[in-house]
Amino acid sequence: MKSTPSTRPQPAGETAGRTDLGRRIAARRTALGLSREELGRKCGADVHYITYLEEYAAAPEVGTLLRVADVLGVRVDDLTGASAGRVHGRSTARRDTALVPLEEDECRMLLGTHGVGRIAVFTSEGPAVLPVNYLIAGPDIAFRTAVDALAARAAGTQVAFEIDNIDDVTAGGWSVLAVGELEAVTEAGEIQHLTATARSQPWAGGPRTHWMKLTSVRLTGRRVVHES
Repeated sequence: MKSTPSTRPQPAGETAGRTDLGRRIAARRTALGLSREELGRKCGADVHYITYLEEYAAAPEVGTLLRVADVLGVRVDDLTGASAGRVHGRSTARRDTALVPLEEDECRMLLGTHGVGRIAVFTSEGPAVLPVNYLIAGPDIAFRTAVDALAARAAGTQVAFEIDNIDDVTAGGWSVLAVGELEAVTEAGEIQHLTATARSQPWAGGPRTHWMKLTSVRLTGRRVVHES
């Protein structure tokens, strides 16, 4: 029977206050739209323990971190900060590797797990790939940009949008690619809905209030799997 972590008293000498671990857990949980109660239920912990992890200088057991990371769709290193500054993709490949296509339903599910992707557009100087904070709005991939930015000027053209996940520990990962026409969002009600739905401001900062959306006509994905 799996034990349920609970709030423990703060040891003498331990400094109260949110740590980087707590901030990362809270930020990822919020990005996924999970409450503390939901995160606790999914990883087998009570809400008080999740609150403790986020708000105090906690030192959770590895098993607890593994369950929290699994629910949040990240690795333990991502939560602890051990992966900061590391170049991904340099681990040794395994021999039992295969590249398999993803079904469209799985691609749509994976799109909902991320908040940053890359959009590829054509410009007068050639192709450009731009990172954007995005959200899923029904069948559309939506993001904000500046009204005079390259992405805004690509309205009415075919573009590609891509997200991926790389796991150096398992030498695996996956990618999802959406292709379709990019258009500006001009209907006031839709703009209001997108603005209210967005959980954060674009990381690039500045006056990025011009909403764009991509309705994919082709959605594909691939995953690196290990056969043994």
